[in-house]
Amino acid sequence: MSHARPTRPTHQTRPASPDAPPRLRSLLFAPAVRPELLAKMPATGADGIVIDCEDATPPNAKAEGRANAARLAPELAGPGCAVYVRVNAVPSEWFADDVAQGLCDALAGVVVPKLESLDQAGRVADALDAAGHAALPILAGLETALGVADARAVLGHPRIHAAYFGAEDFIADMGGVRTAQNQEVLYARSQVALAGRLAGVPVLDQVVTDFRNDLAFEAEVRDARALGYAGKLCIHPKQVALANAGFVPSDEEVEQARRLLAAYEEASARGVAAISFEGQMVDEPLAARARQTLAARGEESR
Repeated sequence: MSHARPTRPTHQTRPASPDAPPRLRSLLFAPAVRPELLAKMPATGADGIVIDCEDATPPNAKAEGRANAARLAPELAGPGCAVYVRVNAVPSEWFADDVAQGLCDALAGVVVPKLESLDQAGRVADALDAAGHAALPILAGLETALGVADARAVLGHPRIHAAYFGAEDFIADMGGVRTAQNQEVLYARSQVALAGRLAGVPVLDQVVTDFRNDLAFEAEVRDARALGYAGKLCIHPKQVALANAGFVPSDEEVEQARRLLAAYEEASARGVAAISFEGQMVDEPLAARARQTLAARGEESR
């Protein structure tokens, strides 16, 4: 039986809808087998929290992890904090039980790691439907060579409402070496960001494993935002505030956008399509970016 689903239009961002995913500037992970850590997660200010039944839960504790996920998710969910469960990858021996036993109605979505094809996404949707979670969105992990290469096809599945790029698993699959400069993942990060844009779903950037290095995290946030990412994966509560601040335009950016649009719109009213503004040439593409900056802060251009 074919699992392929009709794809969304891939040339523009999907319009907002009641089932659109919440804003995810920060997505904080904690092991499903650490209830004491999970209980603290809503207080961190993260836009989303993930009860992790995959990498953070050892093989001999998978049953305990999924039981904790189903039991604790309703207690953690609340206004301003979306709760997710990360299940194990589709080909794994734990995936079926994770979906059947580890999910609940309180979830904002299910995180599925290492998705590699539209067929796999269809298998996830079928499993969710069979388990009584037909309305549950999928947050797709693109973190293998095949998943990144076929990212546009994978993110075309209509149940996928968000995605992330996982650098560590990607480089392990490639047989490469991780570096602080991130040059080895620049192509893959760009590929996933582009695929997310074309599919109309927000994408979240890779983890920073050195959670003590605020400067490195802030630098990666700047790079990710420049590439078009909407948020970042967090593995420590202290990273949450940095992500939340970094994926919102600064006051200086907002003020510059206001000035730019005022000058541009005044010139446009006179029939002038390009102007010189603060040392740069401004035409419609730069004006559009300024409008996006204001929209990201909840403002409308005048």
